[in-house]
Amino acid sequence: MKQLVMLAGCAVVLSGLAGCQKPAQTTPPIAPAPPRGGVEVIIEGGGEFPQFLVGRWKADDYRWEFVFEPNGTISSMVLNMGGVEIIPGQTRTVPTRGGGEAIFEPGLWTVQYSPQNRELTVEIIMDHIHFEMGPQLLEGTRTDMFAGEVSEDGKIWRGDWFNFPDYIAHTSTGPKRLTISQEEESYIGIIIFRKIEEEDQLPGSAQ
Repeated sequence: MKQLVMLAGCAVVLSGLAGCQKPAQTTPPIAPAPPRGGVEVIIEGGGEFPQFLVGRWKADDYRWEFVFEPNGTISSMVLNMGGVEIIPGQTRTVPTRGGGEAIFEPGLWTVQYSPQNRELTVEIIMDHIHFEMGPQLLEGTRTDMFAGEVSEDGKIWRGDWFNFPDYIAHTSTGPKRLTISQEEESYIGIIIFRKIEEEDQLPGSAQ
């Protein structure tokens, strides 16, 4: 499964009528559907989101990036799968090298910080991913979680990365489900994020 997912990571180029004898009846307005996804921020013990975390954080060895706002929400994120920039609540569609397209629909994202332990946890849920790779198609959902301590100088976040995919891979041999639900199987390893200073920040969208 990981080989297929890694292949995907390299494939992006990136009026109602009233009756005559009855009084007109009004229909209560239908409330608009809430935006898809969003970001929930949790600060253990209350308090404010630490301002030293505000800004862009970029992984050393993967394409992951997070941009934290002063209130702790994530304004944008770069997904390691294709290096595509995702904005919470917005579906992103990009072309793939095989002439197809990749569609990313974000779900609820969660940011949690423990001041006592200086521990930052981020959970990213992608409600739907549709990734065309030539004649092959990978679609489904995924959840990624990062949890670890932030350095005393506020410049390095060293986290454990867990990945819970649930995909259907459509290949020449037929569909096959690719899923992981056990935590011990979902552990990818330690990932190092570094705070990117303003003058060194990358452009908004990944290529």
